[in-house]
Amino acid sequence: MVDIAKSEKRLKKRLEELRRRLEEVGEVLARPHDKDWEEDAVEHEQDEVLEDIEEMSMKELRAVEAALGRIKIRTYGICVSCGADISEDRLDLIPHTPFCKDCAPGRETV
Repeated sequence: MVDIAKSEKRLKKRLEELRRRLEEVGEVLARPHDKDWEEDAVEHEQDEVLEDIEEMSMKELRAVEAALGRIKIRTYGICVSCGADISEDRLDLIPHTPFCKDCAPGRETV
């Protein structure tokens, strides 16, 4: 049986980590670039990597928030697609997953 309180604690901790990461990435992206064109090119490449990190973090943040919402309405651990229970092992690996192992292929990227 899934320990909802433990899962909620993990999800809230992850949510804070993601918020911190997004704040840090935002601060770095807001910094002005170097005037030197070679250095500026390197900074643009770094910005692209940071933007990818930001996008992935936002996607995971939304998934974590959705999982916390499912806890609130008492549907956490139930597949949103087929209604089957999501295994405890799966929730241990991906606590924010809304899908059971049978429904997940091709749907999850976070």
